[in-house]
Amino acid sequence: MRRKITVVGAGNVGATTAQRIVDNHLADVVLIDILEGVQQGKGLDMLESGPVCAYDCQITGTNDYKDTANSDLVVITAGLARKPGMSRDDLLKTNFEIVKGVTEQAAKHSPDAILIVVSNPLDAMVQTAYKVSGFPKNRVMGMAGILDSARMSAFIALELKVSVENISCFVLGGHGDSMVPLPRYSTVSGIPITELLPKDKIDAIVKRTQGGGAEIVSLLKTGSAYYAPSAATVEMIKAIFFDKKKILPCAALLEGEYGINGLFVGVPVKLGTKGVEEIVQVKLTAEEDAALKKSAASVKELVGIIGV
Repeated sequence: MRRKITVVGAGNVGATTAQRIVDNHLADVVLIDILEGVQQGKGLDMLESGPVCAYDCQITGTNDYKDTANSDLVVITAGLARKPGMSRDDLLKTNFEIVKGVTEQAAKHSPDAILIVVSNPLDAMVQTAYKVSGFPKNRVMGMAGILDSARMSAFIALELKVSVENISCFVLGGHGDSMVPLPRYSTVSGIPITELLPKDKIDAIVKRTQGGGAEIVSLLKTGSAYYAPSAATVEMIKAIFFDKKKILPCAALLEGEYGINGLFVGVPVKLGTKGVEEIVQVKLTAEEDAALKKSAASVKELVGIIGV
């Protein structure tokens, strides 16, 4: 029997995530939204791709959370997308109400599911899902660090003209302008980029990584990124479903780790069948630690505004 995944939100991120899930033969998908017909139409279109792409997974579009019952995993992408000139923080209160509502429904119908939150502002929305669902901390997480690390890896590959498969990058902190890319832990075939690139080049890559989402928003004009976010989300799903024990940067609840308590912040975690199975702590320099604390303070400010 195939697993079942609910994707909340049938916009670009949600629909592309659903497509990647079935392309990878991971699960049957229920695509749910408040829209009329859009998720049904996209679901049917994906279903009809099955004979060509050779997947047997079922894709159903719906408006009714009853159809999502007993999902193994729920991906929350619902919410307004950023528009040019809009910060993630501007989205806060509107998306809080949206994520609160969908989490209540998802938790009610799939009480044993793992929640992956993609909605922005990411860290505050994961905190919202955690508080509203009442789920244990290992079953609630946010997709951010994989995306930010992928962006950094792409920029390094462009600069060094090497394969992206040779590159492993490391980004901590909140998913926003205060994120903390760590060049010291970012490598090309095991070689730290600090030994391969001059400081000015590294600084430029760090700055571009921090503004990676805004750069795409400014180019698209009418939306935000969805190809890379959906790919990063599916990377997390694979690690969970196949019990890979893979170390990936995700937004997880910290309870003293890195000197941070009671907040969801991007850190390296071990992902397996139980969800977040371990938070991996690495040694930071005083400068890196200060940057992480500053990023966490930004998350705490947002969380305080919405009272979660």
